[in-house]
Amino acid sequence: MQRINIVQGEHAVAAQPGVVLTTLLGSCVAVCLHDHHARVGGMNHFLLAEPDKGTAAERAAGFERYGVHAMEVLVNALLARGAARERLRAHIYGGAAMIAGFGLIGQRNADFARRFVAAEGIALGHCDIGGSHARRVEFLPHDGKVRALVAGDAALVAAQTPQHAAASDVELF
Repeated sequence: MQRINIVQGEHAVAAQPGVVLTTLLGSCVAVCLHDHHARVGGMNHFLLAEPDKGTAAERAAGFERYGVHAMEVLVNALLARGAARERLRAHIYGGAAMIAGFGLIGQRNADFARRFVAAEGIALGHCDIGGSHARRVEFLPHDGKVRALVAGDAALVAAQTPQHAAASDVELF
């Protein structure tokens, strides 16, 4: 199988059997779109739902990290590969509350994705959003199958440092 990793601000579209699109999510959201008839699918990964209010230059900077751009680019790439908007089915993942004190970034991202899909008339399939754990998503774009693996709490292990170095030890820094 050919694995294509999608990072923040990226998307990929494929129709070949044996291709797996994969990403790792925290508060970010990934949307997987699939057209069962054309047997083509794609995945995006966005960091923030929409740009904050600000100057036009500020809003335009880093546009690829926003959901509105990520969704438009993904839909258009699928249409260019033979998909039809009325046959698209969406699966939404991510949107976790990973860090206390960072507000509702994950929830806003997930809410945006749901609103976009509904406004575009795209059928909504599976959603695995929210919570407080990271997810790894694996999507087979040819078949439309998706698997989301939720990461559990990882115990933090403090690095062990010697209390007293021997006189003959050399310390490099």
